Amino acid sequence: MVTRLSAADAGFYHLENTSTPMYVGTLSILRRPHAGLSYETLLATVEQRLPQIPRYRQKVREVTLGLARPVWVDDPDFDITYHIRRSALPSPGSDAQLHDLIARMGSRPLDKSRPLWEMYLIEGLAKNRIALYTKSHQALVNGMTALEIGHVIADRTQKPPEFGEDIWIPSREPSDRQLLLGAVGEWIMRPAEQLGALRNTVVDVATNAGQLVDVGRRALQVARTVARGDAPSSPLNTTVSRNRRFTVASGRLDDFRAVRARYDCDINDVVLTVVAGALRNWLMSRGEPVTATTTVRAMAPMSVYPDEELDAATPGQAISEVTPFLIDLPVGEGNPVVRLSQIAHATETASRASSLVDARTIVTLSGFAPPTLHAMGIRVATTFSARQFNLLITNVPGAQRQMYIAGTKLLETYAVPPLLHNQVLAIGVTSYNGMVYFGINADFDAMSDVDVLPGLVSESIEELVEAAR
Repeated sequence: MVTRLSAADAGFYHLENTSTPMYVGTLSILRRPHAGLSYETLLATVEQRLPQIPRYRQKVREVTLGLARPVWVDDPDFDITYHIRRSALPSPGSDAQLHDLIARMGSRPLDKSRPLWEMYLIEGLAKNRIALYTKSHQALVNGMTALEIGHVIADRTQKPPEFGEDIWIPSREPSDRQLLLGAVGEWIMRPAEQLGALRNTVVDVATNAGQLVDVGRRALQVARTVARGDAPSSPLNTTVSRNRRFTVASGRLDDFRAVRARYDCDINDVVLTVVAGALRNWLMSRGEPVTATTTVRAMAPMSVYPDEELDAATPGQAISEVTPFLIDLPVGEGNPVVRLSQIAHATETASRASSLVDARTIVTLSGFAPPTLHAMGIRVATTFSARQFNLLITNVPGAQRQMYIAGTKLLETYAVPPLLHNQVLAIGVTSYNGMVYFGINADFDAMSDVDVLPGLVSESIEELVEAAR
């Protein structure tokens, strides 16, 4: 089946370059079963779920002379063993070695001649653990009709559900001549739409429901965004190289909830305050000038955390909304409670009704939603100029109960967000099973000291918890 990429998908497809590959990554840490998790078992699990994500067996074909947006076509040579690979650390592999491996894997762009995703089963990790690393191109995941692969391979019970036999027969791949004729036909039937496609717009021309976007609402938000001007000068903004560094941090969700309850704010506010505190100490550790008015502007697409009761009552992921939000983090403020107050005030007064992007509400998605929600957050961020903010922080809720992949316990989950143009740091935050996990992706050259950030995140959490007692 041939389907033309949406304007947004085509924008992501063309947006990346060798130094900023546009994919969303996830690192999952699993408890190694007594019999291990075999490569064959993982292959079988993913193959069973592919009918839920048919785009993962499709590749992108470009149209001659760029006369129309590229198209999705079935890959007649689809080979799942190309996309799911094995790797291993020298046993017993440390977390630091794992993070170095993820950084190297994340530095490599995806092969555009094949379906745009990869998965790695990583063995040899210490403490009887294994890891699963996935990356999917942003053009592949739109959050509504196309989910991220990590979303559909996770289960709420150790015994995977039964799936019917999947007999997949790829459609015949069109020739270059057929694609060109199709593009010419669309030019004749819809010339205005094709002219817009040639401009490589990133903003989608219609909602996922097929309804026209409220142009006036978008224009108003664009005006408001431009009025904010460029982000403040920061060492976070410089040339991005082809290589990456990756590290992680974590904290107890109960600590975040305690701070939320004490100061009557939102979990998102606590997360942003923790990041602001860590960035403050990072800047000072570099000898950067930090005054009372110093700020770092973050693009923080917000996901609403579900109530525990709602999450427990529903068979899938509880209601969550992703909406764009630019916020100036007060890194110059030394008092963590004042920082929290300032951030809570900013998020409370933000108008969601005028959002630039068609922010969607997701209701009871089955599976494990964080990978898809992170992808949606990145989509939101890229509708703004990278000059408007210093770094990207995606923050999404996950199930607050044990999840399984191929019958194996999912212990920890970390987002690996992409770096945007001239932004050398991106942070993905995921809550899962009573914990909050920070995935910290950074440029290899500009962020040689990124390994100090996990400790600074922990310190920032501790000072907030201490203040809330």
